[in-house]
Amino acid sequence: MGEWFSIEVFDGGSSAQRWADVHGDSLIYAAQEEGLTDWSWHRHPWGVVLELELPDEQAWERLRDTAAVRAALDAVPDPVTGLILYRGRGGSSGTRQPRRPKPFAGAGAVALPFPDEEEMVGPEPRRQLVLV
Repeated sequence: MGEWFSIEVFDGGSSAQRWADVHGDSLIYAAQEEGLTDWSWHRHPWGVVLELELPDEQAWERLRDTAAVRAALDAVPDPVTGLILYRGRGGSSGTRQPRRPKPFAGAGAVALPFPDEEEMVGPEPRRQLVLV
């Protein structure tokens, strides 16, 4: 099982989707030479995310140093704030481990025991004498 790495590209002077169409094939080809086992593109209203599954972090470092990847990263639509590279799957994906079930609330909670009969009846209320 490999490790996942992500490349997020945001829209800028041009569309990130267009950037993906132009550079996507060269990125995938370069990643295949480093042992790519799986990949996936995610299109969002703000840009695109490319998720790559590589054997290890050394393969990711070698991939980032290839001429094809450097050329693609230099050509992102917003060169100042439009690119994020990180380990793991894209920002909207889940974690590697499943979530624990949450405790029940409301009607699904554990039932409380019925109160004793004495508590239900209780003492006689006090009456006050009011003079008018």
